[in-house]
Order: sequence, then C-alpha cells, then structure tokens
Amino acid sequence: MATAISANKAELIAIANSVASEKMIDKAIVIEAMEDAIQRAARARYGAENDIRAKLDPDTGDLRLWRVVEVVEAVDDYFRQVDLKQGQKLQPGAAIGDFIVDPLPPIDLGRIDAQSAKQVIFQKVRDAERERQYDEFKDRVGEIITGVVKSVEFGHVVVNLGRAEGVIRRDQQIPREVVRVGDRVRSVILNVRRENRGPQIFLSRAHPEFMKKLFAQEVPEIYDGIIEIKAAARDPGSRAKIGVISHDGSIDPVGACVGMKGSRVQAVVQEMQGEKIDIIPWSEDTATFVVNALQPATVSRVVIDEDEGRIEVVVPDDQLSLAIGRRGQNVRLASQLTGKAIDIMTEADASEKRQKEFVERSEMFQNELDVDETLSQLLVAEGFGELEEVAYVGVDELAGIEGFDEELAQELQNRALEALDRREAAAREERRGLGVEDALADMPHLTEAMLVTLGKAGIKTLDDLADLATDELVAKKRQGDRRRGRDNAEDKGGVLAEYGLSEEQGNEIIMAARAHWFEDEDGAEEGATPGEVADAADDSQ
Repeated sequence: MATAISANKAELIAIANSVASEKMIDKAIVIEAMEDAIQRAARARYGAENDIRAKLDPDTGDLRLWRVVEVVEAVDDYFRQVDLKQGQKLQPGAAIGDFIVDPLPPIDLGRIDAQSAKQVIFQKVRDAERERQYDEFKDRVGEIITGVVKSVEFGHVVVNLGRAEGVIRRDQQIPREVVRVGDRVRSVILNVRRENRGPQIFLSRAHPEFMKKLFAQEVPEIYDGIIEIKAAARDPGSRAKIGVISHDGSIDPVGACVGMKGSRVQAVVQEMQGEKIDIIPWSEDTATFVVNALQPATVSRVVIDEDEGRIEVVVPDDQLSLAIGRRGQNVRLASQLTGKAIDIMTEADASEKRQKEFVERSEMFQNELDVDETLSQLLVAEGFGELEEVAYVGVDELAGIEGFDEELAQELQNRALEALDRREAAAREERRGLGVEDALADMPHLTEAMLVTLGKAGIKTLDDLADLATDELVAKKRQGDRRRGRDNAEDKGGVLAEYGLSEEQGNEIIMAARAHWFEDEDGAEEGATPGEVADAADDSQ
C-alpha cells in the first residue's frame, strides 16, 4: 500500500509540473485546483455537510485531510460542531468558540471520482490560463503581431497567436484579400476585452494604425522618433494617405518614407495588398495641409469656416474630378486626414456662390435699413454681412468708407438698431405664439430667436430646458464631406447648434434653468417638520 501511495504522490507532482509548464501558469494554481478536486471528492465520501479541507505538499506530494469544527456548549450540527469534551480530545486546551481541526484518514486516491476531479482541475487551469492571456495582451494594444490562420468562420478569421487566439472580424480585413488556413498573417492588436468566455483579442489589417506600425517597422527614422506620422487615413485595399513631419531639418520626411527607389513604401504596399499610399508633408497651417492632402489635384483657394468646422476648397474646372477622386475617395481621405469636412467647388461654382451671397446681403440691407441699392452694395463690398455688424461697429469704421461721413454712419447705426429691435419683437411674438414661457427669456445668453427655435423643438418650460444635457442644447453639428450636390449623413448637433454657443455658455443656461429645482427643495425643507425632513433624506438614499 505504501508503494501505491508513494507512486500516487509522484504522479500528482508530475501532473502538476506538466500542466503548469504546458499552460505557462503558476504551479501553485495547479496545486490549488488539485486540492479543490480532492476536497470535493472527500466531501462526497464523508458527507457534503462537512467543512473539509485538503493540503497537498507541492514538493513531496504528501496529502493531508481534515475537518474544521467549532467547539460549542450544545451541539446542533453534528457535522460542523463538537462539544467541549470532544473538542479537548481533539485539541487539548480547546475552549468554547474555538475552531479546531479534526484529522481525517487519508483517501485512497485511486477511488476518487476521476471525471469530477478532472473537470474541477480543467476549469481552474482554464480560468488561470485566460487570466494569463489577458494580462499578457492587455498592454499590447497598437502592437503588430504575427500569427497563423487557424480557421475562417462566417467571414471572420481566427488567428493562432501562439499562447492565445485573436480574431480579425470581417470589417477589419482588407477587402478582396483571400486568407487560408495555415497562412501567416500580420495584424495590429486593436482591442483586448475580458469576457465570460475568456479574453477576446481583436485584430485588424484595415485600421490606419496597422499602416502606421508597418511604416515604423520599415522606416528607422519613424521608429527612432525623428519622423512622426501625424495623421493617417485609409480606404482599405484601395488607397491611403499619411501626413508626416520631420523633427530634424536635415531629413526629408517624404523621401525617408519612400526610401531608395521606393523600397520602403513598396514593402508596406505589398503587405497591404497593393494599396496605393500618398505620403504628404504635414503642416500646422490647416490651409497648407489641406492643399497637400488633396494632391495630386491643384487647389486655387482655401476658405476655412472655424465655427462650422468646414473647409471650402476652390479648384480649377479641369481639376474637379481629380480633387474629388473616384467615388469621392480623394476628398474623403483628405477629410479624414485633416479632421475637417471639405467642400470642393470649381471657380465657376465659387463665383456663383459669392454672387448669390452678395445679392442676398444687399437685399437684406436694402429692406432692413431702408437704403438704396448702391449704398447696400457698398456695405457688402466693405465686408459687412449682418445687421449686428453695422449696429455695433465703431462709428469711425463706418464713416471711413469712401463716400460716407459721420452723420451717415450714425444714421445707419440707428436704423440697424431699430431693425434689430423689430426682429426681436417679431421673434418674441412668434415665441409666445408657440407657447414658450416668459421665464425662459430670463435665462442668460438666450435671444428671442433662440427661444423660437427652442419652442419649435418642443422646449417650452423651464423644466423642459432643465432636463436637457449641455450637448443636447449647444453641441455643434458634425457633417460628413460634401461633394458637388451630394451630402453624407450628418449629426444635427444640439437644438441651438446654429447659434454657435460655447459649451460653457450652454452649462450656464442649463444651470440657470435648474435653479428653481433647488429653490423648491429648500422651500420644502424649511416648511417641513424635522421628522418629515429626516424621512425625505432616508427616501433619497
């Protein structure tokens, strides 16, 4: 029997060492899993009601079993309690309330339910292996990794990474790229998530970060930080653009990325299945960078609208199709690269637009200021586009216009102020017709025109306004790139997005609208009895 036991001990330690080495986890975790399996088997033999513990020596394989019991005056649970007399037999000096150990005879390990023990050990080891995988990969996001294709399921590619598996989802693959089981593939680690079924490692070959990391591998200057990729955009499998800058004036960033006879960029292109790459000098000046980003098209003029976050680019008529690109690819990539929505128009389109704006503004000044066409056109030609600009600009600036004097300037300002008053009165009338409370007019930064917009959106009371988040009120709309009569879907932004209010102003409006909530609470507490206040506080918790 002694021989069988010692063989069993040796076998246990050998199994623990083998599993720990194969799964690359701590041997102590395997020993703990074995102890757990033995405890379960012992409970099955001695009774599940017992609190049985097992200890396996990781060096010798010696196994100790015991039952933990509590010393009590009167025994209610014969499985977990003993009286004082029995307790002192087990452990001399035991007192009421002590927890003592009751050694159990060793189990013949050959009789343990092998299947049950195996399941417990496998589960513990699997959990430890998953945790190791998560800890190993969680800090490697953005790193390029090479693996072997294990399977292709529903268009998703499962990649064996050695000690873990990753997945390249269909939308993160290069279109029309064919991969087969056994192929070696490079990809970037996009995300690592801990889930119930184990850590999920998401890989990508279509993300711009994959291209940036490939360049870092091929261009030593990028790896060393001398050249930096400031922006990247991709249409996977077709075309890409990167904006690069050199921190060393003696090194040309574009030339370094292209390499001798294009060797460096060609290595990246081959890995990305022939995707054409435009390497563009990055510039802090937005207009310059936009001109570079739209290469190979020639740009005549760039107009930046900071408030709308849009850029208007004017190109010669014969450059329009080149600037837009096939299916809008060139302008779309340029927009992604610059982070701005780009409108492309020809010289003729731009001229037509300017003429239309000129006529509209001239007619507005004619009607609102009651002046003749010549004077209104003169105002527009001098850069005035809104009544507010005429009303609040310095009199000297107006009087400085050729043909104007101080008396005319003052008269124009008075008429502009009167016109603004008329607009405000008309908006007030419309706002009240919509049923918007007068209390909203007392909120900071809100004009009558804004209140009309709120009313049309169904926001008519202080509570309606107070229920909004700041983004819902003032967030600027985000638009896709627009190309010659074709608009992508756009985010309309906050209710008052068109008025250009800042986030800080939006916060002030929301807090002012919520002020009456706190006043109501304070008033209720002042009028309540101490008991009612206490009850209210309890309810809130």
